[in-house]
Amino acid sequence: MQVKLKELQVSALSAVAKIDSLKSLEDLRIKYLGKKGELTAILSGLGGLSKEERPLIGKISNEVKSAIAAALDARWAELENQEIQQKLASESIDITLPGRRIPAGRPHVLTTTLAEIVEVFRGLGYTVADGPEIEDDFHNFEALNIPPNHPARDMHDTFYLDDGRVLRTHTSPVQIRLMEQGVLPIKAIMPGRVYRCDADTTHSPVFHQVEGLVVGENITFGDLKGTLELFLKRMFGAERRVRFRNSFFPFTEPSAEVDVECFVCGGQGCALCKNTGWIEILGSGSVDPNVFQAVNIDPEKYTGFAFGLGVERIAMLKYGIKDIRLFYASDLRFLRQF
Repeated sequence: MQVKLKELQVSALSAVAKIDSLKSLEDLRIKYLGKKGELTAILSGLGGLSKEERPLIGKISNEVKSAIAAALDARWAELENQEIQQKLASESIDITLPGRRIPAGRPHVLTTTLAEIVEVFRGLGYTVADGPEIEDDFHNFEALNIPPNHPARDMHDTFYLDDGRVLRTHTSPVQIRLMEQGVLPIKAIMPGRVYRCDADTTHSPVFHQVEGLVVGENITFGDLKGTLELFLKRMFGAERRVRFRNSFFPFTEPSAEVDVECFVCGGQGCALCKNTGWIEILGSGSVDPNVFQAVNIDPEKYTGFAFGLGVERIAMLKYGIKDIRLFYASDLRFLRQF
């Protein structure tokens, strides 16, 4: 048995030295040291040895097993290192080659338009206010002089939630929340997303508004006119003419629509302005006394004005975009123009 063990060791060590793959080396380990391997087969004859021979054979078998295992481990490390080196060589990178350029991102056209609008009003001393996009009936309608039976509710195709709240149809609720705080005077704009059930080339169920509110003592409609004329000339050019038309909004009295001179025909009349020479741009007016009363502001002492404009509409007019859906289509051919 001693001879068999020594022959097994010589045979195993010789075989290990010739192996050139990790898989073959694992197969060799099983062949010699596995539960059904050659070493186990030789040691199965220990029962036929005398008591004197068993300790000696046990010692020799452990030495043989250790020698084979050590050779297997050493060869495994060599082969593993060879595989790593081969992989590194095959996957090497030529650092002298030019890299792939990743185009830099840029702000969306609506983002830049909104930023431009906000910048103009910041320059006029306005602060920026924000509020929730999910609103209750009081802030979205009732406090704005739009009670449940008021026909003006027909102006808003509203998204109602199961609990009776709504996706805000305008950013006017932020005005109400500001006035509820009772900190006067107020001079702020309210940019944000709003929602209405409407979708075509000029309307989107989700769009952006910027509303403004000024409240204080001795605030007049003349202040409103001067503010909006300055804003529109900053946005569209100092030569652009502006006009105010009588209109109706539940939350302002008197109310006015504001038009700017047509961008295409310069006021001569064309298809864009429907041959009027003017394009409607925003709505405005003096804050209705009923709105002040809803938020516990004395309408005998304080006056104010409010206005609201659509960011998408401003961008469409400024850049000649005819379909509002282009803003949300994620078409890079469109977006890269800005």
